Amino acid sequence: MSSGVPHTALVTGGAHGIGLACARALAANGAKVHIADLDGRAAKAVADEIGGEAHEVDLAEGVDDLPENVDILVNNAGLQHVAPIHEFDPAKFALLQQVMVTAPFLLIQRSLPHMYERGWGRIVNISSVHGVRASAFKSGYVAAKHALEGLSKVAALEGAPHGVTSNCVNPGFVRTQLVEGQIAAQAQTHGISADEVVEQVILDRTAIKRLIEPQDVADVVLWLCGPHSSHVTGTSIAMDGGWTAS
Repeated sequence: MSSGVPHTALVTGGAHGIGLACARALAANGAKVHIADLDGRAAKAVADEIGGEAHEVDLAEGVDDLPENVDILVNNAGLQHVAPIHEFDPAKFALLQQVMVTAPFLLIQRSLPHMYERGWGRIVNISSVHGVRASAFKSGYVAAKHALEGLSKVAALEGAPHGVTSNCVNPGFVRTQLVEGQIAAQAQTHGISADEVVEQVILDRTAIKRLIEPQDVADVVLWLCGPHSSHVTGTSIAMDGGWTAS
């Protein structure tokens, strides 16, 4: 982040996993961080820890109660639903788009005037390897992440004359509570160890057979908000262990 200038950040899904790591990293580098999360109690605990401000919010219902005057926006909140297309609940599909496409659009729309006025802003969208690749049974998630990629590029083009960058970060499987639960379930189903699940099932398509740590993602987000990335905009940064290289 630019030295000597106070920054205000908003991190959605900021109480757990990648969002929590991002909130901590931004706060440690001097930003006032607003933590928006469906889990209000956890958001408050994070806010108390880092000296930020908590917002209990369901992004599917709107973003009007979240702050507009932020110059760092991290669109991280997301959810997953797995089913074949012919059995995919349309309401679940719509919910994924609302949380992972419409909410980021509304938050970008609300924050851009302040960023433009300051002549500086950073929009970081936590996408996924599924923003550039597809997997069966994940039509809602893949569609949402592909849409987020397009939204991010448009924001980059419009924001460029005003000192605002917009980028996606595209991790593979990250060590979060959700993924840990998937590993435990797969281990029980297949009768193999958790380590074998990670290498043979979860990371089957990746060259590096290790889960990504949330802090690794936060480090990339922090770099995108720093002084050495002012020409990095409209792009997608893969950190997928070589998944998209094959």
